Amino acid sequence: MRKLRLTSCFLLFSFILFSQENQLKALVGGTLIDGYGSDPIKNSVILIEGERIKAVGTVETLTVPANAEIISTEGMSVLPGLWDMHVHTMINGHADYAYWDKTYPPLFKDVIMPASAHQLLMAGVTSARDLGAPLEESIAVRDAINSGEIPGATLYISGPFIQHEPYPGTEDFRWGVKGVEDGLIKIRKLANAGVDVIKLIDHDQMTMEELSAVVDEAHKHNLKVVAHGHRPEEIRRGLEVGVDCFEHTGLSSAPSYPDDIIKMIEERTAQMNKGPLFWCPTVEGLYNYEYLRDNQEVLDNDSWHLGLPDTVITDIKNSFKHPDRLPYFQLTPSRKPTLQTKVQQLLDAGVVLLIGTDSGIPMKFHSQSTWNELDVWVNEFGIDPMYAIRSATYWPALWMGVADEVGTVTPGKYADIIAVKGDVLRYIDLLQDVDLVVKHGKRYK
Repeated sequence: MRKLRLTSCFLLFSFILFSQENQLKALVGGTLIDGYGSDPIKNSVILIEGERIKAVGTVETLTVPANAEIISTEGMSVLPGLWDMHVHTMINGHADYAYWDKTYPPLFKDVIMPASAHQLLMAGVTSARDLGAPLEESIAVRDAINSGEIPGATLYISGPFIQHEPYPGTEDFRWGVKGVEDGLIKIRKLANAGVDVIKLIDHDQMTMEELSAVVDEAHKHNLKVVAHGHRPEEIRRGLEVGVDCFEHTGLSSAPSYPDDIIKMIEERTAQMNKGPLFWCPTVEGLYNYEYLRDNQEVLDNDSWHLGLPDTVITDIKNSFKHPDRLPYFQLTPSRKPTLQTKVQQLLDAGVVLLIGTDSGIPMKFHSQSTWNELDVWVNEFGIDPMYAIRSATYWPALWMGVADEVGTVTPGKYADIIAVKGDVLRYIDLLQDVDLVVKHGKRYK
């Protein structure tokens, strides 16, 4: 009898939880930026049933059912959950990569990567492209999030980098290619394991035969290819073999992209049958370094502590006790003036820019990087805020092939929605403190 009562209680509790998660919710009163780029919808109403958006309208056009849980968004900007298209969940801002790569791999799967994904989510990033991490751990964390075991941004993973030769001590998450057949084997291994995208780096050091084979094989498996654009020849070769997205502004302290590269980009963007050429410039870590170096109070923001043990937090803090001495950033003051020029060149050449941050690099935290990137685009580079928001919502979902599920606030899609108090199109840095985070219909903040 006692066992029966316990079973009954468990079933009742499960039913209550299920009912709460699937109860009709109504976000009422806010100004909705739906991701499509048209004028915001004033006094909006968004009905959410279970994981998905049921209806979108206004207080005048859409009646809120009596049984709905009403969540007021009065005075708020409401928009699709953000994407960050270039994160590294295996790192958390530690300034010594060699030490980190040697010390923390045993914690990647159960501590480090889950903490990164959770921090992203609480910052309003409901989806992210994780570009470079060990394969088994990447899949495990992505799948644990997707199954609801742990909270976090929905991850689209590359697993290990593909490159000519891994750096010493990084072989678990950097796979070298030695010949065409070896490249094919490695791409097939990643595809069979279930990665979402392929990540290339140092591909200017591969032979053209190797590079073409890797990209073609990825495309045969319906996997898009992301490629670094650090060096001129990486861009030239990437364009020649048809990679799908470039990362970083690159070219070190060179003032601009060479004319021949811009011409190649323009020729590519002119080919409408191939769709847009995408680029993820990841500027904020470089642009904000000097400010961060000289105003270190920002580093004390404890949002990046979420999910990390005290020992790890202390270790990360100790790694950047002297931000001015970090080898990683010594050339950055020379690179900073070139960033806006290169971004403008890309825009003028017809490239579609995506919000991505390289989050996880020294002193750059998953809880803060995305809004900082948006802030630099809008407030420093003068990019239209609606363009910037679409680069963090609509376009990433389209690139990832999931625009029918997320990326805009549209009936039938997953309810990945955030809200902030105030007018985000006027003050983009309001996104540094997201007030409401809903992912797949569940309220996390």
